[in-house]
This record gives sequence, structure tokens and C-alpha cells, in this order.
Amino acid sequence: MKINRICCIGAGYVGGPTMSVIAQKNPEIRVDVVDLNEQRIADWNDQDLTKLPIYEPGLDGVVAEARGRNLFFSTEVDDAIEKADMIFISVNTPTKTYGTGKGMAADLKYVELCARQIARVAKDDKIVVEKSTLPVRTAEAIKSILDNTGNGVNFQILSNPEFLAEGTAIDDLLSPDRVLIGGEQSEEGQAAINALASVYGAWVPEDRILTTNLWSSELSKLTANAYLAQRVSSINALSELCEATGADVDEVAKAIGMDSRIGPKFLKASVGFGGSCFQKDILNLVYISKSLGLDAVADYWEQVIIMNNHQRARFAKKIITTLYNTVSGKKITFLGWAFKKDTNDSRESAAIYVADMLMDERAEIAVYDPKVSSRQMLEDLNYLNTRSESENEELMDTHNEPYGATDGAHAVAILTEWDEFKDLDWERIYKGMQKPAFVFDGRNIMDSQRMRDIGFIFQGIGKPSE
Repeated sequence: MKINRICCIGAGYVGGPTMSVIAQKNPEIRVDVVDLNEQRIADWNDQDLTKLPIYEPGLDGVVAEARGRNLFFSTEVDDAIEKADMIFISVNTPTKTYGTGKGMAADLKYVELCARQIARVAKDDKIVVEKSTLPVRTAEAIKSILDNTGNGVNFQILSNPEFLAEGTAIDDLLSPDRVLIGGEQSEEGQAAINALASVYGAWVPEDRILTTNLWSSELSKLTANAYLAQRVSSINALSELCEATGADVDEVAKAIGMDSRIGPKFLKASVGFGGSCFQKDILNLVYISKSLGLDAVADYWEQVIIMNNHQRARFAKKIITTLYNTVSGKKITFLGWAFKKDTNDSRESAAIYVADMLMDERAEIAVYDPKVSSRQMLEDLNYLNTRSESENEELMDTHNEPYGATDGAHAVAILTEWDEFKDLDWERIYKGMQKPAFVFDGRNIMDSQRMRDIGFIFQGIGKPSE
């Protein structure tokens, strides 16, 4: 089954970069990325590659090579669906904020709308690929819609979850640990699997392309993120124990990470994990488990989220208690708003929740992040509905450079591990701050002794106090 045209519905963090790499590596395949968001499509088409809607190291070069050759971004969804041999569904699947499963289950309304649009438009056989992160057995629902509301068209449904880490997404796409493709265990299903495998086979070694049944593929995505988040919450739980006992969490992490059965990855203590996937996917896993009556399984995975929320709250409380139990009217500078370095994504960032808690205590928050816009920061806070938008604007001030953000501050909190923060002129920052000057390193990126030698009262995560 030869693939000549691919359509991807959704030009977000997954669809845009993934399709850009597929187009780059398969110059003979036309790839159309479609989205109803006109501004997002305009940004993807902007000749100034610094204005791409997503910041990922290396993405601009990939887009520059393929765009206009065989990679196209548009709002013409129906046309792209009709002409495609293979259609990727890469739309948002946020956690539900209403009805049954509120706060846990994935909201699949956008996925269903895509399925119905494909069913309405398609005039010939299509391969439909789930690229969005979805609950187990979603493919069943998609197939039901396509088979019962279509135009007599034969559809094959594949699951092809993404395992990208923001900040390294292009490297992850170019050299993946594995590409997972799940499909029906039938002759037609196998042919569809082989067709998608051939697209990835343009650059991915055959032994890294793993094929499974649909349900294993869907569950593998949720489970991979759950395991990674579990490691973060585990080391963060130990960080509190380290602070109470005088142990150093980095030393503990190094010791256990040298055990080949454990390994060193995701053993970095921090203010907590964020991003679009970890919390959403674990809550999804919790909801699925509860709906199947597996309460012990649900409780086990929910504890990962509880620990993450506790770590954020603990960090905020540490700032308040250290600043003499009051932060009202005090300027506290956040260095970083993105949920991790090398991305402009702030979804579920720890910074949002720490800021919200401090603003509840009437702290005045100043923020500098090299990639997240001031508009996005305010939108993140407003989404919580903790206070009015005008109050958020009154209590938070954003800056385009770090020194203005820190000038006159009572404390600095490092919320994102941007490399540039390590190279700032910290002597200059110290001189401009209120005294005593406090630094709370929520990412453990600074040299604690150097900071104390400058004069800061310094506190890291899971680190001994002075």
C-alpha cells in the first residue's frame, strides 16, 4: 500500500513537528497539516522562522527544508482529508472540566469531531492514525463512527502514539527509541501497519519499529508517561526526607542511579513535573482503572499526582515561611515559567501553581522567561479562575530581561532550568535585591556554595540548609 499524500488534523506541539520530520524524510510524499486556527497556520507559514508557533531546537531548519516542497500548512481541512491516503488525528485531548469524569477523564470531543468530519468528506479508502494521546479502546469508538456514518468507505484505524520530550522533540523524532504502531490483527490491518511502517522506515531502523494490537499501543502511551512521572514523584518524595535529615538528594540520586536496574534518568528532584502529558495521562489511567472497578490500581497511580501537587505546595510554603511567614507586598521574582527548558510550552507548569499560591498571600510576582510570552503567562493564571483577571494583572509583572525582574526583589525563585540562568551576573542581582536576599532553586541548577559566598540565603530542593 503506497502512501502518496498524508493529512494531519492539528498543527500543535505534536502534529507540527512530527509532520515536518515525516515530510523532510519522505520528499516524495505530500504532507498537509491542517488546523482551523488561522493564526496558528499563519505562524507556521511565516517566512520569519523565529515566529513558528512552537519553539523546539532544530525545528526551524526542518521546516525550512520541507515547507513549500512537500510540506504545506493550511486551514483547508476538507480538501486535505479528501485527497489524503493517510490521515493523522493530532488534536487536543484535554482533561474534562465538566460532567462524568470531570478532572480525570480525557475529553474526546475534538477527536469525535475529527472522525465525523473524515466520515463526511472521505470518498475512498483511508488509513486513519491516532496520534493524539487517547484512552484505551478509543480506536473502537472512532471505527464505529467511521463505519456507520461514512460513505461506504473502508477505514483502517491505527494507533501511533508519540513519545516526544519537549525541548528534544526533533532529536526524538530523528532518532527515536521506538516507533509504536498498533492495528487490527487482520490482513487489512497488517497492510495498513506496513504502510505506516514504510513511512517511518525512510529513516528509522526496522528493529526500532514495534507493532502491536490496537489496545496495547494505546495503553503503552499512557503507561510510559505514568512510569516517568512516577520516577519524578518518587525522587521528589525523597527530597523532602533529605531536607529533614540533612542528606543531599543529588547524592542519593547518583547512588541509586548507578544501579543498572534503576538507571539515572528522571531522578532529578525539582519543584514538580508539568507539561501537557504527565498529569493528563495519569489522571486518564486513574479514571479508566476506576471505571473498571480497579480501585487499588487507581489509588496507586493517583498518588503520583498527589505527590506532585504536594511538592509544588511545599515549595511555595517554604518561600512564605522563610520570608518571615509573610509575603504580602513583597516582590518575588520567578526565573522561568515554561514547564521545562528549551520549550515555550507552559501547560501545567509548576510556576503557575506556585505563583497562584503566593498571590493568594498577596505577593507581587515578577517573571522572566526567555520564550514564554507575557500574554501566555496571564492566560495560564486566568485559566485557574482563582481571582479576577484584573487582580492577576495587578499582582504579576512580566519582564523581557532578568535584571529588571530581579531588581528590588525580596527573593528569587528558579522555576525552569534554562541554561542561561546559571550564567547570569548573580553579584549584580544580589546588589539590586532587598536584604537579606533569598534564592530558592526549584531545579537545583545553581552552585549552592557560590551563591552563599555572594551573600544569598540559598535553598535548593532536597539540599541541606546552611
